[in-house]
Amino acid sequence: MRFIDLFAGIGGFHLGIHSIGGECVFVSEWDDKARITYEENFKTLSPKVFEVGLFSKGVNLFEGDITKVNEKNIPEFDILCAGFPCQPFSNAGLKKGFEDSRGTLFFDIARIVKYHKPKVVFLENVKGFKNHDKGNTFKVVKETLEKLGYNVYAQVLNAKDYGVPQNRERVYILGFLDDVNFKFPKPTKKVRVGDILEKKVDDKYTLSDKLWAGHQRRKKEHKEKGNGFGYSMFDENSEYTSTISARYYKDGSEILIKQKNKNPRKLTPREAARLQGYPETFKIPVSDTSAYKQFGNSVAVPVIIALAKEIKKALDSFNKKSL
Repeated sequence: MRFIDLFAGIGGFHLGIHSIGGECVFVSEWDDKARITYEENFKTLSPKVFEVGLFSKGVNLFEGDITKVNEKNIPEFDILCAGFPCQPFSNAGLKKGFEDSRGTLFFDIARIVKYHKPKVVFLENVKGFKNHDKGNTFKVVKETLEKLGYNVYAQVLNAKDYGVPQNRERVYILGFLDDVNFKFPKPTKKVRVGDILEKKVDDKYTLSDKLWAGHQRRKKEHKEKGNGFGYSMFDENSEYTSTISARYYKDGSEILIKQKNKNPRKLTPREAARLQGYPETFKIPVSDTSAYKQFGNSVAVPVIIALAKEIKKALDSFNKKSL
């Protein structure tokens, strides 16, 4: 199965589809630092994508700006993967489908799907996507795919149910060109926060007295106002952490790790990688700040792998029936 990786980030989808024997034939990611991490980890796994060079001109199989990609230059593929940005549609609700999505980045997915008609469209977004813009955003995405001939499935899955100790709910949207019998994966094993923590951690990840005092002050102020905002603390016995976000590099407040007789600390970049289900072999060639942003923006890899297995099962079953 050949696949393309749009809004690719650092390659969470790539790892997932590769796990079922998929071959990547095209990538698009606009963030230069994410591209560095992606190339470092996949240039051996998918060499063809990098043959023409990271930033070369002409027909490039690793592109930056999706809006400038000519869909005719993308090689044939079976699965389109995209963790795309959530944008409202100005004309949403007018039931124009494809036209409704113009001016948004989803339109670029739609025009590629319209031209290539892959067997599967595999999308991921934040949990709130289904209710975004009073439900119109999801409605346009669903109707657009249906008008292009796809049977659409959508469900919110939580990463903590698939082998990583993180409470991370995301909506997964699957479109199939054939009338397959697709089922969302059932929850698998659960792990604890202690399973992703390093034994020895550099003191630079421990919060300074000033930052820790600021965290405590803000939490107290929020509590007095009657809301639950503020830092969140975890230890090795915690079942899961809160969701890691792209802003984690700022102060680490959403996931702090308790330390004995010391201020709490932030996760290390390697721990952040584990929290998203990246393998130990995954290279982190960028600064801590960039790494936190990249893992915070990423998909949870074990969820993608679980979904990829179900996609393969559905396609294999359909193909057997068709013989």
